[in-house]
Amino acid sequence: MEMIKRLFDFYINSSIHVALAVVSLGLVTFFHYGLKPDLRLLFFIFFGSITGYNFVKYAGVAKLHHRSLAKGLRLIQIFSFISFLFLIWAAFTVELKILIWAAIFGSLTLLYALPVFSKQRNLRSISGIKIFIIAFVWAGVTVVLPVVTVGEVSVVNIVMEFVQRFLLVLAWTIPFEIRDLRYDLLQLGTMPQRVGVTKTKLLGLALLVAALLIQIFKPYGTVPALGALAVTIVVSAGFIWKTRERQSSYYSSFWVEALPIFWLLMLLLTGSL
Repeated sequence: MEMIKRLFDFYINSSIHVALAVVSLGLVTFFHYGLKPDLRLLFFIFFGSITGYNFVKYAGVAKLHHRSLAKGLRLIQIFSFISFLFLIWAAFTVELKILIWAAIFGSLTLLYALPVFSKQRNLRSISGIKIFIIAFVWAGVTVVLPVVTVGEVSVVNIVMEFVQRFLLVLAWTIPFEIRDLRYDLLQLGTMPQRVGVTKTKLLGLALLVAALLIQIFKPYGTVPALGALAVTIVVSAGFIWKTRERQSSYYSSFWVEALPIFWLLMLLLTGSL
């Protein structure tokens, strides 16, 4: 059991789980537009997500403790380097348009983590902006990249998909914001810090409703897609409303992070009925 727990913790802490969530949202976009999934792009997104997330989470820690890294962190560091090599390989298999858009979203990730504005300031340190950057990057990677080389998708449809994805990711980040309330500095100005936990949860539910309304009015939407999203939103609402400051170590990092995967499964299930 101890070995299984260690493997599971590595699966979470190495960002494999979050990368699968990002890939799942990319697949949702492919299926919404009736497009054949591009495996080369999905590999690119997968390894890019691992590289980006682990850089944000562990770069500072590795710099401070590079001589005495714990075994688990050292393994994650090695795994991240291997993922980066696969990312470089995947970059040679996708089109230039994708690389350009990926560079735009990747630069936001760098600005989020690195103190580029001063020795102490990055985008994350700007009050109230953290979750909006995360939602924007996730929406961009999972909506724009899958359709950037497809000429028949209209701009209006892309914008609707992007806004819906942005709202969903915003809602899904709320359990993380509440979890981190005890640790975040006050100057971060997170939503729970500004309006409190209950109002933050209500805002999350409102974001989910708005995302569902967009699905209803999509010109390219289908009944199975609406059903899949409706089920996902009900489950998401439950997780948001039950979120507590003191939660289990896997509540947000595994269960909430798995909601995009759940959405993909629901989409596949309803589409096959």
